[in-house]
Amino acid sequence: MDRRKKEKSISDRRSRIRNRTGVQDTLTPRVKMFVSEERRDPFIVLGRVSGTANDFWRWGDDNLFPCALALLSRRSAIHRRIINDKADYISGKGFSFDPALPELGRLVECINGTGESLRQLLNKLAFDKALFGNAFAEVVTDGQGSFLSLFHQDASRCRLARDRKHVLLHQDWAHYRASEAIKLSLWPNFEVAADGTMRSVIHYRDYEPLFENYGVPPYIAGLNVSAIAYKTDKWNISRLDNSFQLSGVMTLDAGVDNEAEAEELIRRAEKKFGGKPGQVMFMIRDAEGASGSSFVPIAAANDGDWKALHEQATSDIVVAHSWFRSLSGLDYASGFDAERILHEYEVALNTVILSEQEELMEPLRQAIRQVLGVEASSLQVVNRPPTRSKPLYMKVWEARKADGLDYDPDDPLQQLFVAQITKYALRNID
Repeated sequence: MDRRKKEKSISDRRSRIRNRTGVQDTLTPRVKMFVSEERRDPFIVLGRVSGTANDFWRWGDDNLFPCALALLSRRSAIHRRIINDKADYISGKGFSFDPALPELGRLVECINGTGESLRQLLNKLAFDKALFGNAFAEVVTDGQGSFLSLFHQDASRCRLARDRKHVLLHQDWAHYRASEAIKLSLWPNFEVAADGTMRSVIHYRDYEPLFENYGVPPYIAGLNVSAIAYKTDKWNISRLDNSFQLSGVMTLDAGVDNEAEAEELIRRAEKKFGGKPGQVMFMIRDAEGASGSSFVPIAAANDGDWKALHEQATSDIVVAHSWFRSLSGLDYASGFDAERILHEYEVALNTVILSEQEELMEPLRQAIRQVLGVEASSLQVVNRPPTRSKPLYMKVWEARKADGLDYDPDDPLQQLFVAQITKYALRNID
C-alpha cells in the first residue's frame, strides 16, 4: 500500500513538472522508484545526462556529480595518487619548439596574465581530464588578435548551456542563481566580454555512449572499488582509534531497585572501564545466584579478508584507470625493479600519455594559429622516463637528445659513448 502511494506521489510530481516544462515523462513507475531512492547517493550515475533547468544541462542526476568525484579523490589515497601521476606524466617535463618562432617560447614561459607557464596550464587540464573526464580551457584575445592568453577553468564550476553553444560558470551549483553565472561561448566561436576582450572556452571530454553533453572519467567502472579502498582505510583508522582493543559485552552483577539506578551504574562503569578507545556494551543482571561479573570478547576473525579486499581493490583501481602499478609507487611481490618501471613507462607512453597529450595540445595549437597566426605544429611535449637507462652504445649527445636536453653533436665530450662515462667504464679501468 505504501509503495503504491509512493509511486502515485512520484507520478503526480512528474506530471506537474511535465505541465510546466513540456518534458515528456517516459519513465516507468519502477524506474521512478529507483531514481527517487538512489539519487541520495552522489556516487551513482543514473543513465543519460539531462536536466529540467531552462539554461543548462545537469552533470549527473543531481548536477553535483563532479563534487562527488572530487570528494572521492580526496578520500581514496591510491585513487588520488594515480590521478596525480597521470597528470604529471601527461604534462611532461617541458616543451620543444622551433627556435625560429620566439612567440612560441614566450607562450611556453608565460601563457597568461597570472604568470602561469604552459606546462602548469597543461597539468591542470590533464588533472581535470583524469578526474572528471572533462576539462575546460578559456581562450582570451582582442578583436585585432594582438595577444593570446589561455586560462584553466575548474571543471567542477562549468556546465554546458542548453543551446550547446555556451558554457556557464558558477561558484556553487548546489545553490545556482542565473544572475551569478558567467556565460562564455564554446570554441571556436568568440564573444565580446564585459571588459572588451574576446573569449571562448575549449571543452575537452571523453566519449561515452548515452552521454552527449559531458564526458565520463575513464575509471567509471572502478568507482565502487575506489570507495572500497577508502572504506578499508577508514576501518583501519577506526581500529587504531580503538587501540586495537577487542570489543565485547561486560555483564555486571549488581542489585538495583529501579531503571534509573541501573543506568547510573552503567554510566559509571563506562566512564571508568569503557573509555574512549574501547567499544564495550555493559549489561546488568541480578547478583543473586550469579557467578560474578564477566567480560565476553567479540573477536574479529576476518582481518585476512579485509586485507585481501583492500589489495584486490587496489589492483582493480589501477586497471580501471588504464594505468600501471610501478608508475604510481605500488610495488610488486618481486619488489622494486627499474627495468619493469621503464618497460611499463614505454607501454603507458604509447597507449595513454601520447594520445592524451595530443588531445589536449591540438586545440591549444589551433588557438595559437587562429589568434596569433603562428604555426604551432612544432610545439611538442617533452617526455622523460622516471628512471634513466640508456644503451651503452649510445653517444652522449644522442642520450641528451632523447631526454629533451640541449645537445651538440660537434662537442667532443658529447661524442663519448654512454659506456665511457658510467660505472661500467670505471670497472673496466680497474
